[in-house]
Amino acid sequence: MPHETVSFDEPKLQGYLGELVRKTVQDSLNALLDKEANQIANAGRYERQACCFGHYRQNLTTTLGDVTLSI
Repeated sequence: MPHETVSFDEPKLQGYLGELVRKTVQDSLNALLDKEANQIANAGRYERQACCFGHYRQNLTTTLGDVTLSI
């Protein structure tokens, strides 16, 4: 029975995994910031919109690239 050889493009795989990790970190940090804002304002996300002055986006540079935070 012959053995099959599996090959892959390592730089492409690293890029894909890097983007997956970057996106996961971005989503996690945004969720933590949103939860903290809820606790500070003692209100849900859409409930606190009326009392706040707004939000802004902040870039955080990591080794995997820029992460955009919604603050």
